[in-house]
Amino acid sequence: MTVRLPQTLIGVGTLVLAAVMAVGATQISSEAGYGGVGPNFVPWVVAVALALCGGLLIWESVSGGFREMEEPSGDERGYWPGFGWVTAGMLLNALLITRIGFILSCTLCFVLAVRGYKASQGAPDWSPLAFAKDALIGACIAAPVYWMFTKLLAINLPGLTGSGWI
Repeated sequence: MTVRLPQTLIGVGTLVLAAVMAVGATQISSEAGYGGVGPNFVPWVVAVALALCGGLLIWESVSGGFREMEEPSGDERGYWPGFGWVTAGMLLNALLITRIGFILSCTLCFVLAVRGYKASQGAPDWSPLAFAKDALIGACIAAPVYWMFTKLLAINLPGLTGSGWI
């Protein structure tokens, strides 16, 4: 039986994360709310799922390792300009979400992330049409998410107008 230490450490780390989640779940009230479950239900589900995954990862590592792993695809090194685009999108989203609203800030994040991913694949398209297409796709993703949270779930997300639709 060969133990592969890096793979075993991944399983152990997952078990530690599960334990941290379980400890955190004990700190949350278990008083049942709407639907009969308390606010600590989901953290407990996540903790149990993580513990199960951690146990399976450890078993896999001591029973022969991750046998069916494919060779990693892509370049040997990270593409830092692409990382910069994605990071800029996330930081601008966090900075602008309360100023320009959820939909527009998430659309901007999507456009910048797509720039980074396409550039990392060696296929950057800097044409205005590509930016417009990415912005349209980003808005088509962000708008329904915004409406679902604000209209269906009654969770307040920052909007651009007071109407609650943008």
